[in-house]
Amino acid sequence: MMEPGQLTIAEAQTKVDEWIRQVGVRYFNELTNLGILMEEVGELSRLLVRKYGEQSFKESDKGKEIADEMADVLWVLICLANQTGVNLTQALEKNFEKKTTRDAARHHRNLVEGNKNE
Repeated sequence: MMEPGQLTIAEAQTKVDEWIRQVGVRYFNELTNLGILMEEVGELSRLLVRKYGEQSFKESDKGKEIADEMADVLWVLICLANQTGVNLTQALEKNFEKKTTRDAARHHRNLVEGNKNE
């Protein structure tokens, strides 16, 4: 049995797929899951804006946790990856390579230039 906090991306994709097939019965279609993903990102955004931005919390925001909203976003993203045949581990590794090559010097300049968006 795996220790808490030690779930790999590949294991997460497998576990989500198993849960969907055993408990959830089936995946919603890709466009429905895209809509759900946008909803979940909106819920995360709402909490982040209230905690770190200038908006105040409403009664309906109480009891909601940023970690739970992030997990909801990740869950639906994993569902979409599973449905579309994307191996998220490979995709993330490839993305690291892309960003490392493209941004090798870019972010170092941010320290000197004061984070200017040009």
